[in-house]
Amino acid sequence: MALRVAPGRWPLLGHTVALVRRPVRFTAGLREHGDVVQLSLGPLQTYFLTNPEIIHRVLVTNGSSFGTGIMFRKFRPYAGNGLALSDEPFHRRQRKLMLPAFGRQHLRRYADIWVRATTALVESWRPGEVRQLDADMHALAMTNVGETLFGTELGEEAIREARRSIPLIIRLGMYRVLSPGFAEKLPFNRRFDQATTRMKAVVHELLAGRDADTDHGDLLSTLLLARDAETGERMTREQVHDEVMTLLTAGTETTALILAWSCHELGRDPGMAERVRAEVDRVLDGRPVTFDDLPALVYTGQVVSEVLRKYALWILMRRTEQEIDLGPVRLRPGDEVMFSPLALHTDPRYWDHPDRFDPDRWSTERVRSLPPGVFIPFGSGNRQCIGHLFARAEVVIGLATIFARWRLEPVGPVRVRYTTMAYPRGMPMTVRPRK
Repeated sequence: MALRVAPGRWPLLGHTVALVRRPVRFTAGLREHGDVVQLSLGPLQTYFLTNPEIIHRVLVTNGSSFGTGIMFRKFRPYAGNGLALSDEPFHRRQRKLMLPAFGRQHLRRYADIWVRATTALVESWRPGEVRQLDADMHALAMTNVGETLFGTELGEEAIREARRSIPLIIRLGMYRVLSPGFAEKLPFNRRFDQATTRMKAVVHELLAGRDADTDHGDLLSTLLLARDAETGERMTREQVHDEVMTLLTAGTETTALILAWSCHELGRDPGMAERVRAEVDRVLDGRPVTFDDLPALVYTGQVVSEVLRKYALWILMRRTEQEIDLGPVRLRPGDEVMFSPLALHTDPRYWDHPDRFDPDRWSTERVRSLPPGVFIPFGSGNRQCIGHLFARAEVVIGLATIFARWRLEPVGPVRVRYTTMAYPRGMPMTVRPRK
């Protein structure tokens, strides 16, 4: 079958206009044009993948044949050669060095931090008060990552700068990815560079004076003390900086968004919220949640999985490192492929009523029927997000702590709008005591 070109291509700009104007609808509609569809980002020819089996090959089966791609390279001015952006064999070395920091022993210690921080937040709420839940969850995630990463709360100035700059960097970075090269001199690129400079200054200050030979019991100490098993070498100070930039970004934005959308969906459906509260009551019996409680919080975990499905990343890219057949096309080294986790997660070919928020779809029997590659909230294969267990545990602990004490209600007819990068545009909710 001949390779089809996606509709809506403009001269010089390619499909950039369609991707910017109606990104979610455009990428979801590409499944109608085949398993692999040719797409242009200005003069750059890419291949958009719509078949989960092919995407599974890219991420897992033939994962070593693909590098990070132009999407991640465009973010290198911000996060340097951090784990999310680096290529093999350096990526493999870094992942081995960092993996112990995300093991169960460390997660158990981090869980105590998350419980304290969430408890402090919910104890500050007042009955009948209207809270902007997206802002609250972002502040909570910043507190969590500050204490987990640095062993101390981030200062108000650092938190303010991170909340200002990180969403801006993510949004403008995506514009950089989708825009032709000649657009790099446009004002949005200068704003990206300015925000990057500000965040680097924050991280430099946080790292200043940290003794690399002392274990402070935080994630940063784990990075500084880690040694390569073969060479005995540590990370350079510059590499630690790049990893901190990556962890600070992923550790705040990902968990903040999952927490916020979980609260939103449970607030819209009192029946689901009551099931979470009943489970929390049964498992905890009035005591604070612990890391060891997580396997028993089954329905709460299903809520998180459903949020990860419905509010997924819009786009990911990979770069071919060697010739490989992929569906109807033979890729050459340097070819770029794109796919949309969000489009996969809402594809009616694999999901019943994909627009419906349904935690019960994550019952064991239904999960077993999902084909490989159709659910990839954290990626998959050798480049799966190293913090995926970290994020899930933090969110379940946060929800258990919140719903043990409060009910959350949407404010009147306010419609929570959803942006391409999964950011809500305001999320006012009324907090009420448990009945």
